[in-house]
Amino acid sequence: MDEKTKDSQGNAEMTEDIKGFSEMNINSDADIPGNTHLSNPEPENAVDKIQAELDEQKDKYMRLFAEFDNYKRRSAKERMELIQTAGKEVIMSLLEVLDDSERAEKQLQKSNDVAQIKEGIQLVFNKLRSTLQSKGVKPMESINSDFDVEKHEAITEIPAPTPALAGKVVDEVQKGYYLNDKLIRFAKVVVGK
Repeated sequence: MDEKTKDSQGNAEMTEDIKGFSEMNINSDADIPGNTHLSNPEPENAVDKIQAELDEQKDKYMRLFAEFDNYKRRSAKERMELIQTAGKEVIMSLLEVLDDSERAEKQLQKSNDVAQIKEGIQLVFNKLRSTLQSKGVKPMESINSDFDVEKHEAITEIPAPTPALAGKVVDEVQKGYYLNDKLIRFAKVVVGK
């Protein structure tokens, strides 16, 4: 077969394929669920169906929004209550120390024994310290340590009594404290220079 014959035969086959394609029904899969075609539009109630779906989604949105708004209000109220009563446990434990202080005050008025008065006051102070330590309060050790601006507040500088105390804390005017290893009050100190 020569080249012309092959070309004409190929063209003829292609023409038959095009005819077959144009005669093909492009909506033949219309019965398959999930397929919609332009040639068979939805019935008139499609708008009503879409409107119902839209109304349902709006209702869900409004309910969710209201639920979230209630959650915000409830959590804000709980937060305020927590802030107002946050120190309740500490206050309750300190009330015992206050009771001991009042008993010591009464004893102070009745007794003239200085040794007994000192002992009573020392017991109250020890109970106060132990109560605060049980809540996580720990005093800062500053004297003879290096001056640190992260922990100390220098009130004044004095000449160091010895050269070894230069740049160190010589005296403590007010103790610093930690609460669960977090600094809650700077120590006010006197620094040697």
